[in-house]
Amino acid sequence: MKNSNLPNDVINKIIEVPKTIIEAPITLLKLLAPKRKKKASAKIGLPPGSIVYLGEKKVDKVTIKVTEYDETGAETYEINSIEEIDPFTDTPQVTWVSVCGLHETDFLKQVGEKFKVHPLVLEDILNTDTRSKIELTDDYLFIVMKLVQFNPALNILDAEQVCFILGRNFLFSFSERTDEIFNPVKERILSQLGKIRKRGSDYLLYALMDIVVDNYFLALEKTEERIELLDDEVINKTDKSQIQSIYNLRNLLLMIRRSIWPSREIVNQLIKDDSDLLDESIEPYLRDLYDHTIHINETIEQQREITNGLMEIYLSMMSNKMNEVMKVLTVIATIFIPLTFIVGIYGMNFPNMPEMNWPWAYFAVWGVMVVVVVVMLIYFRKKNWF
Repeated sequence: MKNSNLPNDVINKIIEVPKTIIEAPITLLKLLAPKRKKKASAKIGLPPGSIVYLGEKKVDKVTIKVTEYDETGAETYEINSIEEIDPFTDTPQVTWVSVCGLHETDFLKQVGEKFKVHPLVLEDILNTDTRSKIELTDDYLFIVMKLVQFNPALNILDAEQVCFILGRNFLFSFSERTDEIFNPVKERILSQLGKIRKRGSDYLLYALMDIVVDNYFLALEKTEERIELLDDEVINKTDKSQIQSIYNLRNLLLMIRRSIWPSREIVNQLIKDDSDLLDESIEPYLRDLYDHTIHINETIEQQREITNGLMEIYLSMMSNKMNEVMKVLTVIATIFIPLTFIVGIYGMNFPNMPEMNWPWAYFAVWGVMVVVVVVMLIYFRKKNWF
């Protein structure tokens, strides 16, 4: 590196990053890929509820898609401003507004003014580090969730924030990238498959949350595959590179746990709440979703225990390998102890040593040493010392 003031150890770490990606292919995008720092300092000194985006720009253009439906029909289209929704806000149809990309805040301001959404809620939507949570009011219901998806192009697990605002006959969803993950729900609406066209916006919220939770299962399938590969590698051929893979896997499971754990409380609060925005008929579906979140959390804990077990197995295997090396070295050293003793006697150079003038003395000493080595090797082998 020419004209670089970076220390050598920093340069070496930068060079070793591709090797880490190869050794642990399933890991966090935000842990491995370089990212632009979030400008948290931009909010210092501003009043609470300031509309400032704190996150990474993940799409070039913000798209706003509207899907409206009832039992008789459904249609979907894109809009550029909140005023284009006005003709449908007072109708019995369910209106689903999907916002993809959050870096342009003007539309979010319009949503807050039109639907009387609290500025602190808008602030949470624009801060992509907001913890998963739920807030209930008389007019709307606000939910923040973390979506964990497997990216097959980069072979990584990626996490992003998804927010929902549920009102009477309308639902807003906010995604950092695209809403393609929700396409199955949109197809069910447009093709009139299932019960979704016969129900309200609360059932639509359940359907979208169910897709988010289902993706947790897919993410855990990928981590399980990685655990199985690591298990075979550690047992069959222990290698120094495996410790980094195990460490990355533990961090990945910790991230997934932080993303998924609050989801159980969100669904549980939806079940317990008696809000007018949620119909009683949706409770069985929410209970089923709650069971899924419990299952996911149990699976995460199991995988974390297995990963911790892999760490212990790795350390044990490395310790055993070291013991084998020490055993061989000890056997070699033990063999040479009597040989050193024999050679030491003949290195004393006493003039009256009887064997000094014997023509076969040199060969006799070699014969004695060879016999000693063979006898000791046979003895050690019978004792299973090597």
